[in-house]
Formats: sequence, C-alpha cells, structure tokens
Amino acid sequence: MLEVIQDMYWNHPLSSSIRSLRHKPYVRNLLYGGVALTILYALYNSVQRHDSLSYDFPEEVTVPTPPQVWDERARQVKRAFLHAYHGYERYAAPHDELKPISTGYKDNFNGWGVSIFDSLDTMVLLGLEGEYERARIYVEKTRFELAEHTFVPYFETTIRYLGGLLSTYALNKDPMLLNRADELAKKLDPVFNTPSKLALFGVNPSTGEVVGPDIGILAEMATLQLEYTYLAKLTGNKVHWDRANTVIKALSSADLRQTGGMFPIGWNLTTGQPHGAHLSVGAQADSAHEYLLKQYLLTAKTDKANLEMYIRATTHIITNLMYISPTRHLLYVTDTTTPTHEERGTPTHIFEHLSCFLPGLFALGAHTLPLDDLDSMGVNFMDLAAKGNFGHAGDGYRRLSSYNLKELHMWAAEGLAQTCWLTYADMRTGLGPDEMHMRASVDSVLGEGHLWMDSMDRWKQSGARGIPPGVGDKAPVIYTEEQRLRGGPGGRDYAIKKHGYLLRPETIESLYLMWRVTGDAKWRERGWRIFEAIERHTKTPYGYASIKSVEVIPPPKDDDMPSYFLAETLKYLYLMFTNDDPISLDKWVFNTEAHPFPVFEWSQEEKALFNI
Repeated sequence: MLEVIQDMYWNHPLSSSIRSLRHKPYVRNLLYGGVALTILYALYNSVQRHDSLSYDFPEEVTVPTPPQVWDERARQVKRAFLHAYHGYERYAAPHDELKPISTGYKDNFNGWGVSIFDSLDTMVLLGLEGEYERARIYVEKTRFELAEHTFVPYFETTIRYLGGLLSTYALNKDPMLLNRADELAKKLDPVFNTPSKLALFGVNPSTGEVVGPDIGILAEMATLQLEYTYLAKLTGNKVHWDRANTVIKALSSADLRQTGGMFPIGWNLTTGQPHGAHLSVGAQADSAHEYLLKQYLLTAKTDKANLEMYIRATTHIITNLMYISPTRHLLYVTDTTTPTHEERGTPTHIFEHLSCFLPGLFALGAHTLPLDDLDSMGVNFMDLAAKGNFGHAGDGYRRLSSYNLKELHMWAAEGLAQTCWLTYADMRTGLGPDEMHMRASVDSVLGEGHLWMDSMDRWKQSGARGIPPGVGDKAPVIYTEEQRLRGGPGGRDYAIKKHGYLLRPETIESLYLMWRVTGDAKWRERGWRIFEAIERHTKTPYGYASIKSVEVIPPPKDDDMPSYFLAETLKYLYLMFTNDDPISLDKWVFNTEAHPFPVFEWSQEEKALFNI
C-alpha cells in the first residue's frame, strides 16, 4: 500500500513542481508564508466573530408550516383574547382596564370602559358574537360625560373610542355605532378652540372646558385625520372634515427649514407653527408621521399634500435619523435634538419599542406607492428639497436620487424589522424591552455614530456586492445570568434603558406587515415565537400582565393590562396567523390603534360640499 501511495506522489503532475521548491528556498519560504498568513487570517476572523457574539447566517431552511397549523395558531390567539376579555368582563367592566394580578381596575381613560370600545372590532374579526352583543348593550348606554373640572385626553379618546366605533361600523354597518361616533366627536369639539384651530390636550365633554399648554405635542394634535375624514364621509358633516383638513393645511404650510422637512415634536398651538428642533419617530411623534401615508391611502391616493409630506418625512428619517451599530451592524432609528439646516442633527442613540412601527410603515409605503416612479404621481423628488430650502438636510435628496427609492424603503423596512425582532430574540424571555441605548461607532466623529446612508454609499461605491449594510438575518445574542449581571461582553451593541415589556404591539404590527408585503414566512414564524413568549411569561389566571424585566426568568409582573393589548397586539397576531385576509392592505387602512377603515373616494357632491 505504501508503494502505491509513493508511486501516486512521484508520478502526480504537481509533484515535480513541489519537489523543485526544495532547491529554491526563497520561493519555498514565500509559499509557506502565504499559507501561514491565510491560516492566521482565518483564525483571526473566527476569533473576532466569536468575541463579538455577532453571527450572520444564511436563511433558515425549514419545512413550511402547513396552513392547518396556522389556522390552529390563529385559534390560539382567539382563545388568548377570550381569556383576557373575560377576565376584564368579570372583574373590571365597565371600568377602563383590568388589573390582571389583583383583579382590580383602572379608570385611566375617562372611565367609560375603554377596553370595551377598543375591543369591538377585534370581537367582530374573531367572530365573537356573544361578547360583541354584551359590549354593544354597554356602548349604546354609555354617557360621554365627566365631572366638572376633569378632562378626557383628546388624542387617546380619538384613537381608542372614536376609532373603535368607526372601524366596527365599517365591519358590520351597525348604525348605533355611527351615531355614537358622531355624538362623541361633537362633544370633543371644544378642544379645537385655539387661534390655530389645532387641538389642545384635553376637554370636558359635559361643560366644554378645555385644558392644555400653548406648546402642544405633534402626535396629540396631528393624529385625527383618518378618524375625522372617515366620519365626514359617513355623516356628510363638513365640520368633521374641517377638523381633519385644518391639520393637513397646518402641516403642509409649516416652516420646516430647521428640521429638513420633518415635523418636530413641539408645536405652537397659537401660531400653528413648529416649535423647536427635536425630531423623533417614537413617543410624542410616531402616529403623526404614520398618518401622512395613511391619509393618502384612505382617500384612494388623491391627497397629494399628504403624499409629499410623507416623502419628505421619510427622506429625512432615512438620511438623518437612521444609524448602524458597529459590531452586529444593527439598523436602528433614533431622535435628533438640534437643527439640521447648517449641519447634521445630534443623535441621542435611544431606540424605542414605539419606533418599531416604522419598518411596517416603510413596507406599506413600498407596497402601495410607485416610489421608483414618483413622476407618475406628479411628484418631482428634487423639487421637494428645493421648495423647502432645507440647507444641509436638503443634501439627503441628492443622495437618495441615485437609489431606487422603492428598493431603499424596503431595505430600510427589512433592516429595522430585523433589529426590532432581535431585541426580542436576544432576551431570555423572548420579549423585547421598552427602550434601548444603542452603541455608537467608537471611531465616528464625536461619537455620533455611523449614519446608515454613509454605509450605504460606501457599499454602493464598492460595487453593491452582497446584501446592503444593516439588512439580512443575524443571530440572537442571549446573555447568561452571569453575563447579564456584569453587563455582558458587549456583543449586543445596545444597553437596555427601560427593561419592561408593556404588551406593546409595534414590533408585532411590523412583522404582520412584512409578512403581508413580502410573503416571507420568516416574519410570520417570528410572530408566533413572540406569541409563545407572551403566553409563557405574561399570562395570569385573570388576563395578561406587563412585565418589569425581559431579562429575568420568571419575570416580575406589573398589575396592568392596557386596552391596546386587546385592540392591537392580539388583533395583529390573529391577522398574521389566519390564512384568510379579511383586512386587505389595498382596501383597508389601520388607524394608529389598529382600527381598520375602508379606502374610499370622494364623490363630486362631497367635493363640492367640503370644498375639496
């Protein structure tokens, strides 16, 4: 046998070349050195990847989950809703929200039974006739009144109560619901008694007394367009349309030179103009940006002003608010706190769970708009910047003009959705924290971090090989208890700032929209894993409870079950798992509380009546 091997070696075509190196030490050493360097480089990369705890991996190869399994998963969500709602009915109704540990109740949203109003359309979609009929009896008898010198929060009342009534009417055409919605809107109307006609914080629906500071909050004064536009369509009442149109006009005529065409959080309710330069897609701002696209879609893509505002806002978000982390290359969106006319805004690197609605919004926009052909909608992309005089921030339009905007928005959607998912998958509970502080690149100027578009431009200039920066699947980084207590080895690229999971829907909402837009089952499977974690860690004998820490098992619970858990979280999970598509994205638009309204067109008579 040894002779055979020797014969193979000496007679192989390469053998003479190899043997000749024995007489050429310089060439031999060069070859051996190259091999050694290659091995060392491979080992270095292996160790580096291990130390960072960041792993890119190819698409998971799994057997597709059969349709009947998804139907069963949808039924499990239905059972979860029944468990939560029956607990509320038994222990808390007709108060606002259940305390799912002590079986107490909260009256934090007017004391009118917000969990009932917020749940109406979920009951209809789930086919829960008995629960709906009991709720209907209560809704019909509710008196929209408050004691003197107490106030309803206008924003929350609009999205939860008014939104719930209108969407349920859209689903079952029960005239009582429309009458109640119209009555409620009229009782809230004194809230618009400001010089700008923009809404104050609160109103007493019995006395008409109003309350609120002169500097309002963007989300609170600019999250009513969907509700009031649809209500105007249903009732023919011009006052309702005027309330929505006042907001649209104020936003479209605002001086945004200091904020690059994006709306800041603060708003002067006397002048109707923006106040300050704090930009965010999280708390106090999120739904106002969301309603730009959705108002355009609700009115059958006829409202060009909202379309242009959406493109301006998303352009500034992509070019100024989106960053990429240094080790795992996580794409995230953050706030900036300084004007952007002269230079780049100063980022906080705070990433909120509330901001995880954004990937779904990007996906919805890419699905419904011809972003790669804006001219077909009568929009000139570069003119949007020229008209705005945005200074430094206006350079973002030039940067984006070299990209396919539809592709770019979908890359943004995928990268952000991946990060939102990882904040769940990284945790021992499988549930995501409420707020994180993202790690900025250590080599970046002044520690400000790397803008996503800087990385995108480098990727493009190098030939656009492989997937774009911040896009693509990444492995979770789950700390052991010891790593958690000592802060871990720095492998996550973020520190948890607020540890609780408040039963929030934003990540689930985006997973649902990513599934519907892309058809990629991985988003659906991730939704299922989150639902399993909700069942495992938040369920109580009486409902479901927020948890105080997503990194501790068993997690300590809060005595709190927000109405949005019934209105949004469970609804989006059910719609993600059911094989039916009762709420087509081309025919329906969700308000910010997951209440769906049907797309419609104005008739010529309505245009004349409303002066559209």
